[in-house]
Amino acid sequence: LKAVILIGGPQKGTRFRPLSFEVPKPLFPVAGVPMVQHHIEACAKVPGMKEILLMGFYQPHEALSRFLLSAQQEFKIPIRYLQEYAALGTGGGIYHFRDQILSGGAEAFFVLNADVCSEFPLQEMLEFWQGHRDAQSFVILGTTANRTQALNYGCIVANSDTQEVQHYVEKPSTFVSEIINCGIYLFTPAIFQHIGEVFQRNQQELVLEESSNGWQRAEVIRLEQDVFTALAGSGKLYVYKTDGFWSQIKSAGSAIYASRLYLNQYSKSHPERLAQNKPGGPVIRGNVYIHPTASINSTAVLGPNVSIGEGVTVGAGVRVRESIVLHGASLHDHTCVLNTIVGWDSTIGRWARVEGTPSDPNPNDPYAKIDSETLFRDGRLTPSITILGCSVTIPAEVVILNSIVLPHKELSRSYKNQIIL
Repeated sequence: LKAVILIGGPQKGTRFRPLSFEVPKPLFPVAGVPMVQHHIEACAKVPGMKEILLMGFYQPHEALSRFLLSAQQEFKIPIRYLQEYAALGTGGGIYHFRDQILSGGAEAFFVLNADVCSEFPLQEMLEFWQGHRDAQSFVILGTTANRTQALNYGCIVANSDTQEVQHYVEKPSTFVSEIINCGIYLFTPAIFQHIGEVFQRNQQELVLEESSNGWQRAEVIRLEQDVFTALAGSGKLYVYKTDGFWSQIKSAGSAIYASRLYLNQYSKSHPERLAQNKPGGPVIRGNVYIHPTASINSTAVLGPNVSIGEGVTVGAGVRVRESIVLHGASLHDHTCVLNTIVGWDSTIGRWARVEGTPSDPNPNDPYAKIDSETLFRDGRLTPSITILGCSVTIPAEVVILNSIVLPHKELSRSYKNQIIL
């Protein structure tokens, strides 16, 4: 068994700015650990997992290499990064590196998109696949969305008895099915034959068009539109439905929601990561992650859903709720931080209030997913969480509401609903 994690590249993650300026999006900390570490932990738990490959088109990055080295030591499993020469799409990348994936005689391999947060029921998918035990069959992880939101995802129509996928449509214009694709797959080597057919077809079309820069386009293959749509109804594609939590992490606001889902899961999977109320310690409400190097005043009140990074300083009487505070940030006495991501090495002055508007799914609908909001609506900034880029300084006694502050800014006054360049 192997696993491939698709981490994308620098021109992606635009909705994640300004945070993706400082660190590749897959390394952004969610619930205290890099986003992609949750994927690696889940893969490392599957018995018989021999190797984990990260695939994307980030330049070899010091932070990425450091992370991979420490993850290898922690999970005792070989982890490598394969760099694409261009953005090849979700299918093009695995096709390009098919020899690396199959080396060592892999019988089957998982493919996971890095920008999803999930319980990752990989073992269950494997058992489901073994029930079919057909070298030609592949499994997609699916979950239920509500009818209107399903249109934003890949929709799966399956046979209710066998779970065979009969029809697959990526982002349909009208309602097709409330079962959506979670971006987590289990393939056998036979998938490469199907991707190869798409590659051949792309090449033939290019010969007909004789396009000048055609060589690159044949290699760009999207698993969803190009491969699954063709495989549906052929008896080879199955869906394993999960009731566990799942969400995409497209925007910074969705990172706070993902952080909540993972912190909730920690009570079962990593209780040691959750802060407890202790005599002489800060007041903890709900699930809170605090890095051991952070210094928190005993009169601070944190939670629910708060993640405090390395070397953060939190002063007296500070209130933090539904927020991620990244390493080196400093919250001076009596600040209030709600629905906000505080960037690396940023400083918030005394008695300041920094607040955003959460973009959470409807809590009364069990199948609601987070909406990927556009940044602007009718020419105005959509109220969303507040994001402070790295090294932002907020003066004492100001209020920052629903704003995005780019890195290295020193503010002098209050702001509301603005992008501060």
